[in-house]
Amino acid sequence: MTEFPEGAPCWMDAMFTDVEGAKSFYGAVLGWTFGEASSEHGNYTQAYVDGKAVAAVVPPMPGQEGTSQWCLYFASPDAAATAGKIRAAGGEVLMEPMQVGTFGTMAIAKEPSGAVFGVWQPGDHKGFEKVAEPGAYCWAEVFSKDPAKADAFLPQVFPYGSHQVDLGEAPEGVDMDFKVFSLGGPENPVLGRMKMGPEFPPEIPSYIQVYFTVPDCDAAVAKTTELGGTLHFGPMDSPFGRFAAVTDQQGAAFALIDITKTVGEMPALT
Repeated sequence: MTEFPEGAPCWMDAMFTDVEGAKSFYGAVLGWTFGEASSEHGNYTQAYVDGKAVAAVVPPMPGQEGTSQWCLYFASPDAAATAGKIRAAGGEVLMEPMQVGTFGTMAIAKEPSGAVFGVWQPGDHKGFEKVAEPGAYCWAEVFSKDPAKADAFLPQVFPYGSHQVDLGEAPEGVDMDFKVFSLGGPENPVLGRMKMGPEFPPEIPSYIQVYFTVPDCDAAVAKTTELGGTLHFGPMDSPFGRFAAVTDQQGAAFALIDITKTVGEMPALT
């Protein structure tokens, strides 16, 4: 499989106190199957769609128990060098680059407005084996309480260009300050950034929202809530697809999107 270019989202995983519950939930909502847990690497368990790796789940390490959340990893040719850029740009390295067997090297960091993300320098494990297909990752957005900090940080760490996006008239009480980061030009967007306005409770920190592709957003939302998850927004039609923001039954936030059901014209970039 072709390796992901520097700065491209390339993998994601999440810690779950109840791993079996997470496997049951995502198996039902996204059609995931699961490999054998790797006891050598903390019972890290990969998820698959049609035999292709799409994500992983893992139990928390002692002392790291808490609300589950998805961690998105960005590709890097040199995790140590990227960690240096993160510090220089005002971010924080939460976990120093660590080699994971022959799979690759990982690091965990936080951008200055508070969103946590991962860095992945591939070895044998290149990353997603399927994207933008049912059950797989397709998009992500940094939801930031201080977008100026996030906007300044990201292009210093990864080779991004950026464009403000005109999303049109916002619903009352919603701030539609949205930016897209791209690699090699605006025709290749890889990451969004949305300002968190007063509609977000103050206790929710900046975070990265990952989007999973589904064949039917409404059906996936119904299954999510049936299994104990929560619907926070949507389903809503957009030029990008019909989408909804949810959390699973252990509190991990994500979005569901049917990219085949688009409504309206694509927004202008500035």
